[in-house]
Amino acid sequence: MSPLLLEGLTDAAGFVLGGLVGFGVARLLGFDLFEPGYGNGSMFAILAVGLGAGGGRALARRWRLRRQAERQSKS
Repeated sequence: MSPLLLEGLTDAAGFVLGGLVGFGVARLLGFDLFEPGYGNGSMFAILAVGLGAGGGRALARRWRLRRQAERQSKS
């Protein structure tokens, strides 16, 4: 598989899964992302989704780089 395609797929998967985790955390804490207007609850939920997405992408990238380093050290 092309290294650039692999990088894009892992970044996208980490971003989406992280966003879903952020959404779930916001819902568990009682904040609704889709409430009307931009109240405090909605803003917190938006922040949680954004932080989750960014964190998920960062973790996916770290995981991918660690796997690449392990493969290079074996060969």
